[in-house]
Amino acid sequence: MSDSIFANAVTKFSAGCIALALAGLCGAAAHAEELTRMAPVEAYLMDRTQEIALAKSAAPDSIAKDATVLVLTRTGYETAVKGTNGFVCYVGRGIGGAPDWPERWNPKIRAAACDNPPAVRSFTPLLTMRTAMTLTRHTDTQIMDRIKTALRTKEIPALEAGAMCYMMSKHSYLSAYGSHNMAHVMFYVPFADGKNWGANLPGSPVIGGNYWFLTPGHEAEIATLPPLSVYLVATSTWSDGTAVSMPAI
Repeated sequence: MSDSIFANAVTKFSAGCIALALAGLCGAAAHAEELTRMAPVEAYLMDRTQEIALAKSAAPDSIAKDATVLVLTRTGYETAVKGTNGFVCYVGRGIGGAPDWPERWNPKIRAAACDNPPAVRSFTPLLTMRTAMTLTRHTDTQIMDRIKTALRTKEIPALEAGAMCYMMSKHSYLSAYGSHNMAHVMFYVPFADGKNWGANLPGSPVIGGNYWFLTPGHEAEIATLPPLSVYLVATSTWSDGTAVSMPAI
């Protein structure tokens, strides 16, 4: 696929949904009525060996082979493999996503991700905290209050420059929409909007949006949180090096 055709395909994708940091995820409103409440915890869990393999498929082997791997338990993520290169791979679930995401409760979501060291120190804790508290049936208000406290007290450090994530697994399930998957890399940035990135503009390969909420109407809540947006760029290969014929979502 030529670069121009690839970029145009990504632009068409961006018109339909906004990137989500659990996993660069997007949702189809048509499925929202099916996902109104959390499924039994067991529905979000995986066989441990399979989860490790899926998590490590998020990034090229040159990165993933030496990465730490997290797996999800009934009460949150735990370390299954201790790595040496500072990267952390895991399989994101919808329950770790924004509270207004239509597919938040979808138990099919399996988003293989591999955060780089700056993200591991300053973003991964947000994802793991949000996921654990959701699993243990805390309310959205309790979760946001806990996150605000963690950020204010520096329990979770401010977002580091250069924080990013690989999401190039051929075997992820990112959404019920389209073909369910898309090979891409994501960047976590302390911006309120994407103007500096040219995100979501016609012809731009960069798509994304606010991490805290996906839809309008949450401006007052967002104002109480540090600016955090997530931007993704599609890649032309999967993590195993095989070619992507087109963005799948």
